Amino acid sequence: MEIEKKISDSVIDMVELVLPNDVNLLNNLKGGTLMHWIDIAAALTASKHSNHIVATVAMDSLDFKHPIKLGEMVRLVATMVSVGNTSMKIKVEVWAENLQTGSVIMTNEANLVFVALDDNGRPVRVPRLIEG
Repeated sequence: MEIEKKISDSVIDMVELVLPNDVNLLNNLKGGTLMHWIDIAAALTASKHSNHIVATVAMDSLDFKHPIKLGEMVRLVATMVSVGNTSMKIKVEVWAENLQTGSVIMTNEANLVFVALDDNGRPVRVPRLIEG
């Protein structure tokens, strides 16, 4: 019997605070730091779906729509998009919230691909994805 999991079973909602060490000279979140957070959120989603260790295969796209400032709260929402035999595509939406004004804006979107690995580092089948 083939295992199936719902999209909602693997959603990850991760929150970070932009601290002084995270910003560049313009007091904007460094792109590399954001990419790291996106990779972590997506990897957690892929691991939760597959119940395996996963490896990043690709970042299909990363769109920078708005800078994230020092002191803002960053919310990353990672959701399964599709699965292959051993691979999984995850979309990550990034939201910034100004904690002083309450303003919330979507700042970034990214699509990543992961592969599930067994204990020997070999690709392993992942559950089918169903709506819900």
